[in-house]
Amino acid sequence: MEQRRLGSEGLVVSSIGLGCMGMSDFYGTASERDDAASIATIHRAAELGITLLDTADMYGPYTNEELVGRAIRGRRENYVVATKFGFERHADGSQTINGRPEYVGRACDASLRRLGIDTIDLYYQHRVDPGVAIEETVGAMRDLVLSGRVRYIGLSEAGAATIRRAHSVHPISAVQSEYSLFARDVESTTLPALRELGIGFVAYSPLGRGLLTGSIHSVDDLAEDDVRRARFPRFSAANIGANATLVAAIAEVARTKGVTPAQLALAWVLHRSADIVPIPGTKRVSRLEENAAAAALQLSDQDIRTLDEAAPPDEVRGERHWDMAAVNR
Repeated sequence: MEQRRLGSEGLVVSSIGLGCMGMSDFYGTASERDDAASIATIHRAAELGITLLDTADMYGPYTNEELVGRAIRGRRENYVVATKFGFERHADGSQTINGRPEYVGRACDASLRRLGIDTIDLYYQHRVDPGVAIEETVGAMRDLVLSGRVRYIGLSEAGAATIRRAHSVHPISAVQSEYSLFARDVESTTLPALRELGIGFVAYSPLGRGLLTGSIHSVDDLAEDDVRRARFPRFSAANIGANATLVAAIAEVARTKGVTPAQLALAWVLHRSADIVPIPGTKRVSRLEENAAAAALQLSDQDIRTLDEAAPPDEVRGERHWDMAAVNR
């Protein structure tokens, strides 16, 4: 597996990572979750050369970090562990963003305990807190690096101006945001700023939260309690049919190349730039192996143009997230 550098501080990870969120939360039903299968998937990732594991304290909440911690016990040297702080989930189902400096250290210590490790490799602020100056939050994250609890720091869903301010306090190694054939808003200002500053980019949901796999054609293909059914606009009854039509065009391109739609969508992300690392999520070994094979897929300039024409950004229906107001721009 190819290795890619994120930022200028020395962080090196596999060109494809593994998103662990769905192993514990949000997608599918609780009865479908299988910790043993998820742990086997994490172990198989290392065998395939996939080193970057992505989790967060709010996944579960907390249970996903605990799961990752069990999976890497005795195997810590095989992984680059990334987790996040910033969302606080409440009993009534609501959530708030907390970027206060005094909270940052407490959240980090709690994540370290759940993960069972001494140092977090990459620690993100999950969302920018509009009520706290980014310089204050990143200052607290810098203190975690100085104390040895964190190696590198990152931001998630941060805009160019915020990234610049944060980077002036302490080097940011990676910025994470949704990026795929169906989500390209970061191309206008965020990615150019990252290139200028020498910051890496981690693409979450590179398969469009499952849409780009070609396996979801209507809301009926989702479990009743799958969060995509109720909260993500692209999966609503009003939008999913049009989006599935775009996916069908992508799937036809994949068929001509003898690969799956998921592999083609991942290869598209990988070919955008060598400083981009996609982190497709899965809880099954078979899907992990399918995703990993995308790293070997070569795309020509004509292939890229064909895919861009098959899925024009302005033809994708619905916002990529239900709470775009929380996305810092």
